[in-house]
Amino acid sequence: MAPPRSLSAQGHELQFACNHLGHFALTGLLLDLLAAGRDPRVVTVSSVNPRRAVLRFDDLTGERGYAPMAFYNQSKLADAVFGWELHRWLAEAGSPVRSLLAHPGYTATNLQTSTPTGLWRVVLGRVGNPLLAQPPARGALPQLYAATDPAAGSSSGPAVSPDSAARRPGCGRPPR
Repeated sequence: MAPPRSLSAQGHELQFACNHLGHFALTGLLLDLLAAGRDPRVVTVSSVNPRRAVLRFDDLTGERGYAPMAFYNQSKLADAVFGWELHRWLAEAGSPVRSLLAHPGYTATNLQTSTPTGLWRVVLGRVGNPLLAQPPARGALPQLYAATDPAAGSSSGPAVSPDSAARRPGCGRPPR
């Protein structure tokens, strides 16, 4: 999250390549195999950050201007758009595969302490994590719920948030 501008070997902005393009490609390669499974689903891990993002189709590599968090947010918006569009496409095709989006919420991980620099690292990692973030076990609940609960996405659509997962029987809320 939020590294200095760098490109993948294929020439893509690294966060976009890691957070979105790789998962998009893997999903495409596995979709036929998934369709043959029992209760198949694709869970795309997103974030609350797409609310702050714009897909800069005219500069996906950040060549004309790069802001680390803006490009992280853009990669997570691409994930959200992909998850929703895959949901629509699979439903229209009558596929048994479900596309679900899940985000962990603000979770205390090393993302906030190891990658951002300067003020971001202090605000997010040193202050924000202890005061505001939830523990990783709780942050994992939305993804686990989306991947394993038969009811996931059946009535709420494809988006799973920390609160929606915590309300599910058996998910509980781990202690802070």
